[in-house]
Amino acid sequence: MELQELRGRIDRIDDELVRLFVERMDVAAEVAAYKKEKGLPVLDASREKAKLRDVMGKAPEELQEQTGLLYSLLFELSRARQNRLLGSGTALVGEIAGAIENTVPLFPEKATVACQGVEGAYSQLACEKLFRMPNEFYFSSFEAVFSAIEKGLCDYGVIPLENSTAGSVNKVYDLMMRHDFRIVRSVRLKVDHNLLAKPGVKLEDIREIYSHEQAINQCSSFLQSLKGVKVIPCENTAEAAKLVAESERSDVAALSSRACIALYGLQCLAGDVQDVGNNFTRFICISKKLEIYPGADRTSLMMVLPHQPGSLYKVLSRFYALGINLIKLESRPIPERNFEFMFYFDLETSVYSPRFTQLMGELQSVSEQFSYLGSYSEVV
Repeated sequence: MELQELRGRIDRIDDELVRLFVERMDVAAEVAAYKKEKGLPVLDASREKAKLRDVMGKAPEELQEQTGLLYSLLFELSRARQNRLLGSGTALVGEIAGAIENTVPLFPEKATVACQGVEGAYSQLACEKLFRMPNEFYFSSFEAVFSAIEKGLCDYGVIPLENSTAGSVNKVYDLMMRHDFRIVRSVRLKVDHNLLAKPGVKLEDIREIYSHEQAINQCSSFLQSLKGVKVIPCENTAEAAKLVAESERSDVAALSSRACIALYGLQCLAGDVQDVGNNFTRFICISKKLEIYPGADRTSLMMVLPHQPGSLYKVLSRFYALGINLIKLESRPIPERNFEFMFYFDLETSVYSPRFTQLMGELQSVSEQFSYLGSYSEVV
């Protein structure tokens, strides 16, 4: 049999499969109407399990696994259609639409902003890239910044999320699981680390270097080249510079920003000592309430998925089916739940897209916990 003839047979089978798929989804819509009338839930787990065993048993042994995968996907699509028809997820969709309508057209120029660290920190530089005239308040920890937003002490907070060299700031992702906030904007800041010390100190005099753990990781090659030097992590790069400036010792230095040179009366012993010249840190701007400004084309979500095979696949397949680009996937262990994880997603999609609205209406039905963190644009 010729290849063209075989392809023709496949085309005829596909035509019939499409017709039957449409018919099946129409029946699913009738089932949704019945469940709505009777007040029944969309998911009938025992029915799905029995149906899955039945169809797999009807397939040849070598195709049973593939049959199970096919029908699991069909069940997902059917449930998604029923949820959509029943209005599941409409509360979130309505909240998003309300935020789009009620948010002022322009991102604010003035605001009270919470930053971690002290003056001269990279968070301050990121803040000043976001706001033209910010009124910054400094807090000792990332958790204190989140708390300041929750309690209404500041309008916004600026938090580092990931670095192009050292990766994600895990402490921040862990805090995101415990706090109530929304992301309203993000910014990428080029980070150039410099070795700062008191005036008159020479590089060969240095015995201890202070900085934030992420900065230390980003400058590992330079630090390894220094012999007999102890590297000590601290809460913030600017705090490291302040510590050096206030120290009575002349053998200490800090990895910090150039802004700290004039700010704390230090000198630069070595500039741009990060491992990679193209070194960027991404910061998020958080708020207590949901604000969606014009041009929002990035969305962040957090989800806890059922601890069973295929849970993550079911979510990713929805992104693929709707043509939505996944630009970041992060997982963090959930405290006191062994080997279970919270998943963080960054999606590239316009908040005005019908596909985005459809996705927001469907995702809650496939997760144990679902958090919509916000839709926003990124300043580069």
